[in-house]
Amino acid sequence: MSLTRRDFTRRSAATGAGIALTGTVGALATAPGALAADGEAAEGEYGDIAHTEGHEDHDGHHHGVGYGPLVDDAKGLLALPAGFSYRVITYTGKTTLESGESTPSNHDGTATFDGPRGTTLLVNNHEIGGARTKVKYPVPLAEGLVYDPAAAGGCTVVEVRRDGHVAEWVGIAGTATNCAGGRTPWDTWLTCEETEDKAGANGMTKDHGYVFEVDPADGRANREPKPVKAFGRYAHEAVVIDPKRGHAYLTEDASGPNGLLYRWTPPKGFHHGRGKLRTLADDAGVLQAAKCFDSGGRFVDDLSRATRIGTVYGVDWTDVPDRDAKTVSVRKQFAEGEVTRARKLEGMWWADGGTYIVSSFAREESPVQHDGQVWFYDPKRRTLTLKVLLGVNADPSKDGAFDGPDNITVSPYGGLVIAEDGNGIQHLFGATDSGRTYPIARNELNIGTEQEPEYSEFTGVTFSPDGRTLYANIQTPGIMLAITGPWKRQRSN
Repeated sequence: MSLTRRDFTRRSAATGAGIALTGTVGALATAPGALAADGEAAEGEYGDIAHTEGHEDHDGHHHGVGYGPLVDDAKGLLALPAGFSYRVITYTGKTTLESGESTPSNHDGTATFDGPRGTTLLVNNHEIGGARTKVKYPVPLAEGLVYDPAAAGGCTVVEVRRDGHVAEWVGIAGTATNCAGGRTPWDTWLTCEETEDKAGANGMTKDHGYVFEVDPADGRANREPKPVKAFGRYAHEAVVIDPKRGHAYLTEDASGPNGLLYRWTPPKGFHHGRGKLRTLADDAGVLQAAKCFDSGGRFVDDLSRATRIGTVYGVDWTDVPDRDAKTVSVRKQFAEGEVTRARKLEGMWWADGGTYIVSSFAREESPVQHDGQVWFYDPKRRTLTLKVLLGVNADPSKDGAFDGPDNITVSPYGGLVIAEDGNGIQHLFGATDSGRTYPIARNELNIGTEQEPEYSEFTGVTFSPDGRTLYANIQTPGIMLAITGPWKRQRSN
């Protein structure tokens, strides 16, 4: 049953300011450059956002939100707060797989899993597109694990043992532009192809733009890779599964026109579990795209229209005509007024009974410009609420401002941890329940020149199952890092 505009308007009126929402993150803002909920909030509740990283008292101990200022790294790789340290887990061109081949490049989405005998398993996407012949460090074509031998992307599985030993092997190969992806409730990984290349394009021998399942604990389950065509073929970014209802939510990172937020409803009688997705028919279930409207019942054409934190939209779902995009890209199959779009729909994370969804930035291809949004979709209320909004960063070359959120995770210490994929300096940063932000790490590896420095994005931010280690990647050249230190619960104020 859809949530009609009349229902949403009536429910909003009954609650005054909108439908009451709950969740770990609350009403977040980020700063400098953040847009608060309104003028009063900017001077009151959010008035000190730009200066809320905490402080050191006369004994040198750090108090308040975050972990203090970042300390430059003598090795020129990763700046961290005092008391924190990092370890390189994999490094393209320097570390090798069990087969002896180099760790593939372009690290992206990552998840952690409890492995055997106290190990931690990680599945790491490699966002490598284009013809395989032009790639220096592709995902090796491991026997039995290849979808399309012409494609260079895929996933590796990384095992970190208690004694520090690291092993890495191929989880899936022959896929293309494997981006954010997502973890399943049954402890597997869904890797997403952010491409629409069909057989014959860029040398591909098969159609691409699908989701594939990778089992970190059972290599046999990954043999003869089969795309989950029921989820549609488009420029996939991330996916989450609603553990209660079985829906899959998926983001699309695309422009011309802007991409969409999708929901897949499983067919009657289907029950999720290891290996079940590959049993689905190509047209199984129902794939739909989000259509939003405000509390006045007005259709919202693009999520960038929201300029206040706490904005709540009702959501209906519109059926996708041709999910395999045989002749027309899925996002182009809708007439004006049928769906709500957004630029750079990126990372997702399931928590608090719903999913957090990132829109990384919006420029001239969108109605309103911004440097990042994080939304929360509540499937029970069928509402989308704006939790984080970053104003356009005027000078990305200066440290301190945050822009271009991409991969996200919900922290066991409260709030969100967000990976930057913006311009200029790149960070991992946290955001607490009440809107305070704080830096966690800064990428110091300059892959440009001294005159024109360039710093790669962070990706794959995720905590270990025990919450003691924060894993994250520097996408270029491809470095997986394990960050440890005196983690603590982040206070809301």
